[in-house]
Order: sequence, then C-alpha cells, then structure tokens
Amino acid sequence: MTKLWRCIICGDPYVGDNPPSNCPFCGAHLSYINEAKDAKVSFNVSLSDKDRANAEYALKVEVSNSSFYLCAADKTDDEEGKLLFKALAKIEAEHAAIWKKILKLPAVPAGNETCFTENPKNLQESHDRETRAIAFYRKAAEEADDARIKQIFEALVEVETDHLYLSEERLR
Repeated sequence: MTKLWRCIICGDPYVGDNPPSNCPFCGAHLSYINEAKDAKVSFNVSLSDKDRANAEYALKVEVSNSSFYLCAADKTDDEEGKLLFKALAKIEAEHAAIWKKILKLPAVPAGNETCFTENPKNLQESHDRETRAIAFYRKAAEEADDARIKQIFEALVEVETDHLYLSEERLR
C-alpha cells in the first residue's frame, strides 16, 4: 500500500510503498524517515550563541559545497562524474535549506565556487570538502546545546560520510 513518508531531518515528503533507504532529498538514513502522520519535524529552535554560530558556519559549508558540485557537474571530463556531482549538489543544497530554516533566513545565499575539468581533481576536492564537513559536524554535534541541532548534525555526519565513501571508491 502506498504511503506518505517524511524525513525528520529536512522535512520533505516522499510517496511510496516503503520508505526509501535514504531520503531522496537530503540523504538522511532510513532511521530518520517516518510515516508522515507520525513524523515530528520542527525548525523552530531557540539557538544558543554557540548553536547559532555552528548553524551559520554549516550553512556556509553547504552553500560552498553545493556550488562546487554544480560547477563540477558542468565541467568535469567524466560522464559518471557529472552525474555524481549533480546528485551531490542537490543534496548539499538541501542541507543548506535545512540551515536556512533553522536560522529563519528568507533565502539560501548564493555560492560561487570554482572546480576542475579533470575528474580525479574534482573527486579529490570532494573528498577534502567532505572530510572537513564531517569533522566540523561531529564537533558541532558534540557541543550542541539543543537536541534538534544535535540530531541534524549527527544525521549530516552520516550523509557526508556516505559522500566521502563515494569519492574514495572512485579515487582508487
């Protein structure tokens, strides 16, 4: 029977017989996807100064990464690389949208990153970006004052780790 599912990280709905193994929008793992009628999703968080600073930095990271991936999807010299970077750009843009909602901003700021034409260089840059994001998100989760902020950072550690694996597989 077809059901309506909802990701509790990004808040987006999904229609299907079963929940997806990862949110098709933000990449959150299955444990964050519930039937919509049971999903409790809120972006109305009272941010401590530390949580606000970490959310603002996370927004910058996600805008930068999405912009880089859009560039790489357009310019890389490998057809599979184009597809990978296009998919990653969409997921990173959704992550930026999560932080936009948390920070109550009217829009996600624009990014303006450069990239390479050589796919191995883009893969290495992807690997470096994801490594930095994981380290920051892990630290931000540990020091989060708000449970919802902690939950988002923990989920994004998992998603960015998935992205890291994708680059590692292709760099071999």
